[in-house]
Amino acid sequence: MSSEFITLFMFGTMMVLLFTGQRVFGVIGFVGAAAALWLWGEGSFEMPFNASFQVLNWYPLITVPFFVFMGYMLSESGIATDLYRLFHVWFGPVRGGLALGTIGLMVLIAALNGLSVAGMAIGATIALPQLLKHGYDKVMVTGVIQAGSSLGILIPPSVVLVLYAMIARQPVLSLWLAGVFPGLLMALIFGIYIYVRSLIQPEIAPAMPAEERAQITWAERISLLKKGILPLAIFLIMMGLFMTGTTSLVESSAVGAGLSVVAAWYSGNFNRKVFEDSTRNTLAISCMFMWIILGALCFSAVYDGLGAVKAVKSLLLDTWEFSPWTVLVLMLLSFIVMGTFLDDTAMLVIVAPLYIPLVKSLGFSPIWFGVLYTITCQIAYITPPFGYNLFLMRAMAPPDITLVDIYRSIVPFFFLMVLTLIVIMIFPQIALWLPEVYSGR
Repeated sequence: MSSEFITLFMFGTMMVLLFTGQRVFGVIGFVGAAAALWLWGEGSFEMPFNASFQVLNWYPLITVPFFVFMGYMLSESGIATDLYRLFHVWFGPVRGGLALGTIGLMVLIAALNGLSVAGMAIGATIALPQLLKHGYDKVMVTGVIQAGSSLGILIPPSVVLVLYAMIARQPVLSLWLAGVFPGLLMALIFGIYIYVRSLIQPEIAPAMPAEERAQITWAERISLLKKGILPLAIFLIMMGLFMTGTTSLVESSAVGAGLSVVAAWYSGNFNRKVFEDSTRNTLAISCMFMWIILGALCFSAVYDGLGAVKAVKSLLLDTWEFSPWTVLVLMLLSFIVMGTFLDDTAMLVIVAPLYIPLVKSLGFSPIWFGVLYTITCQIAYITPPFGYNLFLMRAMAPPDITLVDIYRSIVPFFFLMVLTLIVIMIFPQIALWLPEVYSGR
């Protein structure tokens, strides 16, 4: 039986089962185990099962619940609300300043959470009402919040990059460092677009009225700065301890989680409900990631054992004579297409057994590819018909923001994300410079 047919069978079966509405981890694991039993007989049934236990000895996985807990604790305790008030006061006098401040808020939330959902929740419930109240165009600001919140999966401590690291067997720190400059570059591109458009169309992003600015005392400005330093200090302490070698990755994540509790207590908002909600949300997300990783390893153990990756590489490069760059572009386009009906983790576990070994064999850096993959996930988050952030915005937006408004709002940001993707492809060192500097330290 040819490797091409086995590839078509395994991936085709997986897609059919996914369309039935079954859970991703169950589909991936079932197809892997069934294929092993079919191809190698009864004795091979334990092969994917044993391979899945690799993840239980992979200690960086413990960072996932710690980082998720840290983000939820800061969100549930109201510290994120203080952050938005900080940007609101300091950026308000600038035309388009509140939208620029929202992007700044999303960058900070991303550095404290590692997920997109926290930024969406904070942006839709806190930032959006204020932006609309101050006369901002509802279509533009809806796009700002959706695109800005997606930075949470690119800027460290990105949980998506942790998942990629485990499946691709790459260092988490290298991937985090690789995501720093691309994430900041994308935020800068968003900011330039907002500022330029505000100058061209001043009516869609007015500055804060002079009367309102006059009511804000310098004592309040300084007080807000102090509150804003608190979450930033958590991130700097956590990453500083890790980068200097004082703590391991797992220990740093525990430090961040502990400091988030201290910050919530210091702000006076820590109580049983905040702790319980944060813990429940953390448990749900962490269990989801664990099951998905187990299913992915089960599938890839069988697929790797078949040698199918070499067959597909031979088909693409020798038979069809595609160049390595053409293959890379096709892989990224497939991520964007799949992202219209699958979430980021499903996309990764479906194609990881094929794409990641292929990327290595083509001579590309798997660290760099991890950043490119994450950017395509961001694009998928805002791409109809099933973009993750589109549904979240529809659920949390006020009634006067229609589904058409939500879809229209993401058009410019879709192209800005694609622009960022192209820039990172042309200049890989934007992503690779920081990991190389650190590894050579």
